[in-house]
This record gives sequence, C-alpha cells and structure tokens, in this order.
Amino acid sequence: MTTLYEEIRPEPHGGIPVRRVTITVNGEKRVAEVEPRLLLAHLLRQGFKLTGTHTGCDTTNCGACTVLVDGVPAKSCTMLAVQADGHEVMTVEGLASASELHPIQEGFKDEHGLQCGFCTPGMMLTAKALLDENPDPTEDEVRWALSGNLCRCTGYQNIVKSVLWAAAKMRPAAAADQDGS
Repeated sequence: MTTLYEEIRPEPHGGIPVRRVTITVNGEKRVAEVEPRLLLAHLLRQGFKLTGTHTGCDTTNCGACTVLVDGVPAKSCTMLAVQADGHEVMTVEGLASASELHPIQEGFKDEHGLQCGFCTPGMMLTAKALLDENPDPTEDEVRWALSGNLCRCTGYQNIVKSVLWAAAKMRPAAAADQDGS
C-alpha cells in the first residue's frame, strides 16, 4: 500500500484526515492512503512512481496530465485522487505490452509525432480514447479530439499524422477480431 503523505513528511500535519482509495491503475489494483485534497496527478507521479503523467499548467489547459479514467480522458491535475476511488485509470505506461509498443506509440515514433515529449503522454491517451470510440476518424475529428492538448513545440501536423497512422494500423486488427467472433 502506498502512503503518499509519508513520502512528503513523517506524518499528516495538523491531524489532516486520510482516506484509503483503491484504484486499478494500468490493470493493477493499487491501494493508497491519501489526503482528500491530493490530486490524482500527484498520486500517480509521487505515490505510484508513474512519471509519464506530466503536469504542465495545473489548470487543465495544456492536457499533459491527461489519463484515461474508465476509458474517458481526464485531466489529472485537477482531479482529486479520491475521485478515482473504485475506478480504472490508464496512464501512458499502460499502453505498451512488455514486448511491443502500442500502435499509437509506434505511430508517434514513425510519424515523428513527438518533439520534446512533454505533451506526448496526454496526446497518446487522448488519441487512444478517440480510436476506441471511432476507429476510422477523419483528420478533422483527430484535430477536434486533441484540441484540449497543447504542444508547445508546434508539432500538431505530425501528431495528427501519428494518430491517423495508428488508426490505419489498428483497423485490420479490429476487423480480424470481429471476424473471429
């Protein structure tokens, strides 16, 4: 069990209450004792050591902190950890398998969709949610889905190409899964 406040200070200051939360993170059930005011981004980064979740603005403007909560993109810099109690959270670390990259990660690599990489985890998870809902998006649909994520390196064209590349790669796999059902 992770107790985040112990990493920050020896014991809760001034009798601040803690709450036990159970969150399934990247398929693994995790339990933590957290202060009710702790942000999900901080629990993921400091408590669970999943540093792929970046915090850029702390106001939901940039999208670098985007994770999937029950498959839906959520800005973890303004979501409390207690709000994730009982839910499934996916971070960028949960995309790849032990032996191969997820098609979205391949697309970002092959189509040069990342520059400095700071926005990349949020972009990838937002793209995953889009492709889970719409496996054949148009360029405009990709741009709209990613509109809540900022790239300060101005790499949007290649990011969009990366998502479309991943969609094309994932479609044959999805069709094969449906044929086998």
